[in-house]
Amino acid sequence: MKVKVWGCRGSLPTPGSSTLRYGGESTCIEVQSQSGQHIAVDAGSGIRKMGKSLLEDHSVSHLDLLLTHSHWDHLVGFPFFAPAYVPDFSIALCGGPTAQGSVWQYLTHQMEAPYFPVDFHALKATFSLGCKCDRAFCDHMLPGSDRSIACHSFPLNHPNGGYGFKFVGDGKTFVFLTDNEIRYAHEGGMSRDAYVDACSGADLLFHDAQYIEEEYADKCGWGHSTSMDAVELAMDAGVKRLGLFHHDPDRTDDEIDREVDRCRNRIAKAGRALDCFACAEGMVIDV
Repeated sequence: MKVKVWGCRGSLPTPGSSTLRYGGESTCIEVQSQSGQHIAVDAGSGIRKMGKSLLEDHSVSHLDLLLTHSHWDHLVGFPFFAPAYVPDFSIALCGGPTAQGSVWQYLTHQMEAPYFPVDFHALKATFSLGCKCDRAFCDHMLPGSDRSIACHSFPLNHPNGGYGFKFVGDGKTFVFLTDNEIRYAHEGGMSRDAYVDACSGADLLFHDAQYIEEEYADKCGWGHSTSMDAVELAMDAGVKRLGLFHHDPDRTDDEIDREVDRCRNRIAKAGRALDCFACAEGMVIDV
């Protein structure tokens, strides 16, 4: 299983000279199995470049698109996702066990006038609701393939709700928890202990780390964690690798570097072997 970061910036895209190393595109990641299955999570501005890459690979004609939630920084790139305009491409939309119908509404609404000049009917790809189940565990299987990535969803601690995802495939586990506030109980979210259980033993965890400790008191309840929150969670869960995700739009590359150093010092002080890094646009990780 491979994970590629197409966008890891939080709240809004932030191009510029101070975000070159970690990138300014908002949330979009790609999960790919050894059998060739492609899954995208979230349709932030980073999905535009992902779409161009998919069309250059003529072996790919289907994508599972999972949405964590409907906040605009996680949807803004969808109208610019080139495969959606290709008749021979198919896209299965997913959004957790209770969000199957709403993901379609999220995407169509943002292309209605006066929000966007091109109507949703201009999209020529075949769309379907991918999970079609009333349980949290779904197997996305390639036609004719005996290998799949199993996807487990669980609630996020975030205003207006949402879902995080655990991917199990090729003998490895990857957990994606963007927009998750560990220290605050939002309606429908889980306890910290439940997130520790969900991440237990994961080979790779991407977790929201938008804030630093000095900022959190003024932003408690806004739906995001500190980088140190993510580190403590990963250590308690026995995670092998932690990617700090959803970088604040005002956080420069140099500031992210300094925060990674702080996190690594905390891990070293605890005597743990956790590999901690900041997610960067274009990063590809073999899980």
